[in-house]
Amino acid sequence: MSLLLANHTQLPTSILRENPHLARYLDEWLRSGRPAPEYLEQLSRDLKYRKTVNVIYPVGDPIFIHVYSRRPGQRPMYMIVQPAGRERLGELLDLVDELIIDLVDEDLEFETPEEQERILKDLLGRVVETRPGMRLGEYELVGRGSRRRLIVGYETYRVLEYNLVLEKVRLGLLEPFIRDPYIEDVSCDGVGPIFVEHKVFGSCETNLRFSSEDELDKFVRRLSERCGRPVTFRNPIVDASLPDGSRINIVYGSELSMRGSNFTIRKFAAKPLSITQLISFGSIDARIAAYLWLLLEHNMSVWFCGEVASGKTTLLRACCAFINPYYKIVSIEDTPEIIVPHENWVREVTRESEEEAAIGLFDLLKAALRQRPNYIIVGEIRGREASVAFQAMQTGTPVLATFHAGSVPKLIQRLTGSPIEIPKTYIDVLNCAVIQSAVRLPKTGTFERRVLSVNEIMGYDPVEERFSYIELFSWQPAEDIHEFRGEGSSYLLENRIAVMKGLTRSELRKIYRELELRAGFLQALVERKIFDYEQVWKTIKQAYTLGVEQVYEQIREGEKPWEQD
Repeated sequence: MSLLLANHTQLPTSILRENPHLARYLDEWLRSGRPAPEYLEQLSRDLKYRKTVNVIYPVGDPIFIHVYSRRPGQRPMYMIVQPAGRERLGELLDLVDELIIDLVDEDLEFETPEEQERILKDLLGRVVETRPGMRLGEYELVGRGSRRRLIVGYETYRVLEYNLVLEKVRLGLLEPFIRDPYIEDVSCDGVGPIFVEHKVFGSCETNLRFSSEDELDKFVRRLSERCGRPVTFRNPIVDASLPDGSRINIVYGSELSMRGSNFTIRKFAAKPLSITQLISFGSIDARIAAYLWLLLEHNMSVWFCGEVASGKTTLLRACCAFINPYYKIVSIEDTPEIIVPHENWVREVTRESEEEAAIGLFDLLKAALRQRPNYIIVGEIRGREASVAFQAMQTGTPVLATFHAGSVPKLIQRLTGSPIEIPKTYIDVLNCAVIQSAVRLPKTGTFERRVLSVNEIMGYDPVEERFSYIELFSWQPAEDIHEFRGEGSSYLLENRIAVMKGLTRSELRKIYRELELRAGFLQALVERKIFDYEQVWKTIKQAYTLGVEQVYEQIREGEKPWEQD
């Protein structure tokens, strides 16, 4: 480690010693006269309010991410710092491939990526030996025939191991994006740089790029094959899921895309964001969450609506924890994104194939009605499957879904218009529409996701030829708060849920007290920083078993119901 690096970096010496590629990168950065980056193990949302950024953080050994501001008008740079790749060790990596292939038995099998990784590392250890004092990339080939061996330095061995796993088991150059928990979207627009949408730093340009159409096409073909839906010139557009569950859209070839093949990855964490996290972010407030809890506990149909990337699916996933833990749930999706914590969960995905063999949302939704679920969840309703969803709701099976519509009038317009064409008199079987959007906050100027309104659908008046709905909650942008219309304003609470609970008209105040009780319950979890999805789910499950009031009292007395079985 250079003296300059030792005197000007916050990084622990142990990290720099174990990751010489990081030490070299930082040494070069400092020698250029630029300020040392701040090292953080985890990122805070407060960082998004900084005018300039210069931060480095780990995303899993041995990958580090350096995000720094550039000139005004330019996106921040998202620099991936990782061991040398094929562009530097190409010949050596090809030679390692050759030696390993000679050892591979045709009967060799593995069931998981972890097992494949272990086997590859074992094979590498059989064909490569280490010798102290050798520089990165330096090697010596000894022996003949099947006894050939490579001798390299320790750093070169680690680099070979990293690249071998990256290419054979993981997703190659996409692996850093997959590992980074702060990435929402990855976008390759064609030949040129890859861009990412960062949860903290917004839109960033990365140091990874494709230099030619041939290079990009080759990568896209390999990627689509890994997803099980290979692209061809006959089938150039593919929607699929990556091994980690992220959604990917690929457009192949220059006939459709002027700058060559392109792809977009929309990441979804294996563990969903919890409702308490969304409350802490300000996306939703505790009273709205409590209201949705009441609705889902009493089998109401709720659709989460908004534009693209408005947070619809994230909110739906968080709210699934409110559904009765002993219910049977059937989820239906084009690509698997919905995560449900319930044990009795049937998860179904459409199948793209030749026309006569394809299974779409419409088919799966019809089949779901025969499975007698307590709740049906549709990942995204776009077309004629909406008619089956409304039939399900009419027969008493509640439906949760996401839908592209920026307001209740737009929602109704799309449902009643072509090609969906739901009869106007059927609209009231949809109980509630939550409208969400990505908005710029007046106070900070940053983009955040906010629930704009929560609306109870009343129905259609054929005499006046208009739809009626109640906007029960609305977002006030100036104060960045959610406003509740107050006691006596909810049709669903007073005329549906209160009746189910056996309350008389003179006892309606009890349902609003129940709303406030649950809001306090959720706010207490936020104040205790209980943000883990599993912990929130266990606490709500306890509330179903023991009662909301009793579990709320436990939380206030310092007990930990989220740790109880």
